[in-house]
Amino acid sequence: MKISNAILLFTWLFSGHALSLSKNIDQSFLTPIKDLNNNQIDQFILGKSFFRIPWVESPTATTARDGLGPLFNSNTCVNCHSKNGRGKVYDHANVVDRSHVVRLSIPHNDTQAHKETIKKQGFIAEPTYGSQVSVNGVSGVPFEAKMEVSYTNINISYPDGSATTIQKPSLSLTNLGYGALHSQTITTSRIAPALVGLGLLEQITDKQILANEDIEDINGDGISGKANRVWSQETNREEIGRYTWKASAPTVRHQSANAAVNDMGLTNPLHSNENCTTKQVKCLKAPRGDYFEFDLTEPRLNAITFYLTHLVLPSSTKPANKGKRLFESTGCSSCHTPSYKLSSGKIINPYSDLLLHDMGRGLADGRQEFLALGSEWRTPPLWKTYRVSKILGKQKNFLHDGRARSVEEAVLWHGGEAGKAKALFMNLNQNKRSELLKFVNNL
Repeated sequence: MKISNAILLFTWLFSGHALSLSKNIDQSFLTPIKDLNNNQIDQFILGKSFFRIPWVESPTATTARDGLGPLFNSNTCVNCHSKNGRGKVYDHANVVDRSHVVRLSIPHNDTQAHKETIKKQGFIAEPTYGSQVSVNGVSGVPFEAKMEVSYTNINISYPDGSATTIQKPSLSLTNLGYGALHSQTITTSRIAPALVGLGLLEQITDKQILANEDIEDINGDGISGKANRVWSQETNREEIGRYTWKASAPTVRHQSANAAVNDMGLTNPLHSNENCTTKQVKCLKAPRGDYFEFDLTEPRLNAITFYLTHLVLPSSTKPANKGKRLFESTGCSSCHTPSYKLSSGKIINPYSDLLLHDMGRGLADGRQEFLALGSEWRTPPLWKTYRVSKILGKQKNFLHDGRARSVEEAVLWHGGEAGKAKALFMNLNQNKRSELLKFVNNL
């Protein structure tokens, strides 16, 4: 029986030598789904390689992975998604990690031009630095800025007399490479999300998502989730957003293309222009690769998308039923929708309605993304919380900017539509709170 090169390479990548390079690394989110045929295995491996192997700046001898920058944060996807898990605030040297990025925007001014930009892009970029700060530049191109984060402790007291602290972040930019920011700049940060079940989330239908919408809170429960309607460069029309912290991307391919241009400066079929603003002259004049039309070509973008949507969803631990009942009775499941039935008949448990909710002033960042307002966030899926936390180790980093060091801290930051659920949680006795948190931590 003839064994294809793909299968031989597959064997090398997922067993033996490849895995022995890091014996203690958790491999939960790195395995392909079962029953891929040979062509699909080839596509998976190709996508994995473009996801893992570093890109280099142009011009270079290689044409496979050149085109990095001119401005960028990282030279490979895995720098932000280590082991396909979530990003972190600091790296091992206590410097802000590359997976913790700064987004920039300014308020829209109600002009027709701004309205069109909001419709197609979702926000108004800062005029000099664009939509995201790049902490690196290729040769001859100054980086944009460096980021610093500090925290202030806030004491929290429970009705039963126990106490804890949460930490409020303060974000600042230093070493601005292109002059002052716009006077009305909205600055916010984002932690790279874990790449968990992305292909399964894409199989949830728009109808299933919209069924949980209650924009006017007709049922009077204080929760008025809404879907984000975002512009798709692929279909040239509005689609339902389901990925990113504000549900601003409709598909995995769309979000992969966004990350390629924003994080690594890779032009692609959805973003044909370099991530330079008109005020960044050296960036605009930097050498370009001329072998392909885009740095990340259509087949390569498709391969990365295939890789991300065909990763296996690992099994969960079995959470305590008592904690699950408390999760439901306190109202957590009103937004963290436990399950969906896919068209294939498969039941999945992401624990998210994928809708936007007003989370109150404490979490508000002031940034609009399509229909998502400054205090609105997509309900983050909670599935595989245990495995994601295991990969991160001591840096648990919950919420959009990693401010919460535990699930408990994340709950205590809830406000707005989640204020009632937080109050019910806080009024539980310590044992019951622990049961509920154990349930979430073991998903």
